[in-house]
Amino acid sequence: MRRFKFLIRCAAAIVICSTAMGSALADTFALVNINQQALFFNQINEGAKKAADAAGAKLVIFNANNVPSAQNDAIENYITQKVDGIILVAIDVNGVKPAITAAKQAGIPVIAIDAQIPDGDNIAFIGVDNARAGEDIGKFYTNYVKTEMGGAAKIGIVGALNSFIQNQRLDGFKKAVTDSGLAITFLDTVDGQNVQETAMSASENLMTANPDMTTLYATGEPALLGAVSAVTSQGRTGDVKVFGWDLTKQAIQGIDDGWVTAVVQQDPAGEGKAAVEALIKLKKGETVEPIINIPVTIVTKDNVEQYRAMFQ
Repeated sequence: MRRFKFLIRCAAAIVICSTAMGSALADTFALVNINQQALFFNQINEGAKKAADAAGAKLVIFNANNVPSAQNDAIENYITQKVDGIILVAIDVNGVKPAITAAKQAGIPVIAIDAQIPDGDNIAFIGVDNARAGEDIGKFYTNYVKTEMGGAAKIGIVGALNSFIQNQRLDGFKKAVTDSGLAITFLDTVDGQNVQETAMSASENLMTANPDMTTLYATGEPALLGAVSAVTSQGRTGDVKVFGWDLTKQAIQGIDDGWVTAVVQQDPAGEGKAAVEALIKLKKGETVEPIINIPVTIVTKDNVEQYRAMFQ
């Protein structure tokens, strides 16, 4: 009888231990992303998924398809589902603030990545200082104009005007160009809306309206893809130099061919990984830094080789 009771206690202990382990591994994190068209956002997803898998957590991913209000709805749904944490790549950094506040009030931490939330209730931001990196590529651009183009250029911009972070990149770029004092003329800024096809059409229209344009700056991956496609299709690779953000296979080909001059490369997978790791720390009762900066690299013909394998 004693042996039987001992076995029963052992079995109960195993069940309790298994249950505790199961609950410890049952954390569910939600990643609310912008779209799944851009490689950049997919790399965020991949980095976050690998980190969640490594921690034994579950990651669910929401694709907003470039619709700001869809992100608010998704966060509200995840609050109802009582997820353990939310990772947000915001489209409208101000419009999404009420949903972030609601998550905080529900005890659900929100980590913002890529786009900072001004005075938001998110517990941390992970990503790039976009304004400063915009200045960095702007300084690179002005140095190129000074040394390779005789100190004068005409530049068109392909942006995503509904994207707070891409507007920061544009503002930082313009500041550096203006501060340089060079004879650089800003032509039109067109809206690629964070969609490659739209950016391509906008870029083509930009070049048609400005046949004397000599340089082009694209503020994000879809914008750069569209710009590269447009410059190629219009046969302008010989007289338009392209600068932008986020490498792709097409951009690397342009670098190899000599007309894509410099591209700001981020670490989106690293951002996704860091966000999941931050949420795991919070679940353990640890603290995280309110701002975690992920460095960028300006990729040119001199250092492109180390990135080539990512796009083969």
